[in-house]
Amino acid sequence: MTENEQLLTRVADKARNVRPWGWTSLPEPVDAATLARTEAVLGFRLPPLLADLYLRIGDGGFGPEYGLLPLLDSPPVGEPAAVTQYLANRESGREDPDWPWPEGVLPISHWGCAMYACVDCRSPEATVLLFEPNADDADQAWYVDAPSLTEWLQAWVDGTGWYEETNEGAEPTPWTDFRIRTGTAPGS
Repeated sequence: MTENEQLLTRVADKARNVRPWGWTSLPEPVDAATLARTEAVLGFRLPPLLADLYLRIGDGGFGPEYGLLPLLDSPPVGEPAAVTQYLANRESGREDPDWPWPEGVLPISHWGCAMYACVDCRSPEATVLLFEPNADDADQAWYVDAPSLTEWLQAWVDGTGWYEETNEGAEPTPWTDFRIRTGTAPGS
């Protein structure tokens, strides 16, 4: 069994037993056609591990805090689906150039207070970013939540994420590539 297979098994076990706020049951996984529609609407592919979460475990409803967002259909807890949120954030970024949304950065989980965990679908590691819009400006709103989706999921399963009460003092680091990725860096 590969490391990803072992991780998916651990995530599935926890997903079956832990309900995030607002979720009463684990949604069924998406099918390949839903994943294909998702990627067509987004204009990019999901990282393989993220796709496997949705294809094999469930269409959201598991993970840290409020859990993963469904891909296309709005969840029962009032948050928009990941694709809807991504498209709205991209549009909002076009309307307000001081707050651009990076291409390929898909919101996957709501933290509350308008904060989201997002997967950088353009990074080879599928870096998980934290978007914290309550900052004074966009340069201070982006953090590396975990260097990879694998590490983010392991932290959730192991209870070692920065957000855990037992992990006081641990905080994400700023995402220094924000302006480069949005094409808003000086001289770009």
